[in-house]
Amino acid sequence: MSGTIGIIGGMGPMATCDLFRKIIENTKAEKDQDHIHVVIDSNTNVPDRTEAILRGGPSPVGEIVKSARFLETMHPDVLLLPCNTSHYYYDEIVSQIHTPLLHMPRLAVGYMKKKGYRRAGLLATEGTIKSGVYTKLLEDAGIAAVVPSDAEQKEVTSLIYDGIKANNADFDTANVKQVLARMRDAGAETMLLGCTELSVAFQMFDLGSDYVDPQTVVAREAIRLVNGAAMNETVRI
Repeated sequence: MSGTIGIIGGMGPMATCDLFRKIIENTKAEKDQDHIHVVIDSNTNVPDRTEAILRGGPSPVGEIVKSARFLETMHPDVLLLPCNTSHYYYDEIVSQIHTPLLHMPRLAVGYMKKKGYRRAGLLATEGTIKSGVYTKLLEDAGIAAVVPSDAEQKEVTSLIYDGIKANNADFDTANVKQVLARMRDAGAETMLLGCTELSVAFQMFDLGSDYVDPQTVVAREAIRLVNGAAMNETVRI
């Protein structure tokens, strides 16, 4: 009944699963056949993006393009990349593929601008923070970014790598909650979850409801593109 969405996954697997779930949750459906055809390549061979950006590690582009081209054999209408940090390489990736790849950070910041946010806490990998994947977009949108200190960033990084990527449901979030409280005290009206593992973490560890989730934003845009207006309007971003 609708088009096809392709997900370039594996960065990481839990974030990939989370995006698929959000496509399902945000689709207005009464039966299986009302849902969108989704094809996923969870390619866990993609090198670490932060390591590549900050420390000269292997580029992730080759494996990402490999996945995209594999998905293209199934003729998706749009592709999604559930890894915010990977969008540092967006132009390099899209130059080597033929299917439109939605730009998750641009869509998320566009949503925030439309909602009137003026100051947001930016939570992300060290690679995303230092490469400016989000900061320039926020600046252009007139939204001030409240970023963690170096010590606070270590706590956020630990949540991403030692918590979600390590599949550790017992991760102690006490220090992360202190980071969030400090950012709210600094005027953050909402938290921008600039890492797809954080989209999972905020739900898994109940870290608050005042956040913008780019995974949900991009899921809803993909649904709109391939399925018209058949979206579940009760799902919050």
